[in-house]
Amino acid sequence: MPAQSHSVFRRNQWALSLAQLFSGIGIATGFAVGGILAERLTGRTELAGFAQTASILGAGLLAVPLAKLAERRSRRLALASAYAIALCGAILIVSAILLGIDIAFFIGMGCFGAATAAGLQGRYAATDAAPDHLKGSAMSVVIWATTIGSVIGPNLSGPGAGIGRALGLDPLAGPFVIAIAGFGLALLSVLFLRRLTPATRDSSSTSPRRGGTWQAIRRSPSALMGLLSVVTGHMIMVATMVMTPLHMDHHGLGLELIGITIGGHILGMYGLSPVFGYLTDKYSAGRVILGGHALFALSLVLGLIDALGESSFLRLSVALFVLGLGWSACLIAGSTLLTKEIDPTHRMSVQGLSDAGMNFGAAALAALSGPLLAIGGFAAITLMGFVVLAVAVIASIRAGYGTAHTT
Repeated sequence: MPAQSHSVFRRNQWALSLAQLFSGIGIATGFAVGGILAERLTGRTELAGFAQTASILGAGLLAVPLAKLAERRSRRLALASAYAIALCGAILIVSAILLGIDIAFFIGMGCFGAATAAGLQGRYAATDAAPDHLKGSAMSVVIWATTIGSVIGPNLSGPGAGIGRALGLDPLAGPFVIAIAGFGLALLSVLFLRRLTPATRDSSSTSPRRGGTWQAIRRSPSALMGLLSVVTGHMIMVATMVMTPLHMDHHGLGLELIGITIGGHILGMYGLSPVFGYLTDKYSAGRVILGGHALFALSLVLGLIDALGESSFLRLSVALFVLGLGWSACLIAGSTLLTKEIDPTHRMSVQGLSDAGMNFGAAALAALSGPLLAIGGFAAITLMGFVVLAVAVIASIRAGYGTAHTT
């Protein structure tokens, strides 16, 4: 790697990793109390889940515009804009709590989702200055940085309440004050991103633009496999993760055990991401996706066994940890394929499409999961997961798991 490219690569890695860390703290801190605030402001328990739904939809709606902004201007401007929107959203949420305006709260949560959109685009930004043989690893390091924020964030809910009281605010506004600080620091971090000069850009970026975004995907079965592995993996993960606490609660497993289970799940999602990045670069993205599908299948089987028999904390903890591993494998390997297999003129548009698909798909399945749980119990959730997984597996088989393109 030329010295200039290496310098840009390292600088961007640090900037993006710090942004992910600070943003992760803000997101996790706010999410921890979002449902409680929605219930309190509206006075309706059934609307508690709309806080997270608004954030997910906000992330989905912003994914494509942010990708287009990155394509036309720069990653730095796109990511800075996203964190600025999230910052304004957190400020609006605090104002809504002060004034008791529920609509303003939900709008703020929609803007809050911009931080999630920035985090997803950040994984692609990490590959821009990385050589082909290190793209998976570069992406995984930035994703791993999210682990710190995701673990620290929920534990700041208590101190956040103290901050709220100290500022004369509702205690539940305190965590969003922390989110304001987190998004502000993330915004400052991405301002240190550097663009590649024409001399250090991928020489293939001068290739002519043929067709639109979908045509670019359809030209490459491996790219389609990567897209579906990312989108379906996120859908399975969110639907299962959201309903597991309810399933555990219905079987008398307390909040402490639920917290441990979700903590293990988050560790599976982010903690081993560098391993999957290394495996993607060392072997192939297709093989890592194959492993991810196997992990998803194992997790769903464990969940189905638990649903059909006596519920077990140990079994569910293992299932959720493995679920996180499957998500990590498919996200990193699938995203790497979307970076390598799509021509540079369409790359950012396709990446934005994948992020939008992740969020909209997850929102749809999360909305469907509640009624399914009520009708068929946790077994219905796992069966829905198998159906979604089958779509990804069929596409991957048709692409030969990308082995001809990613070895």
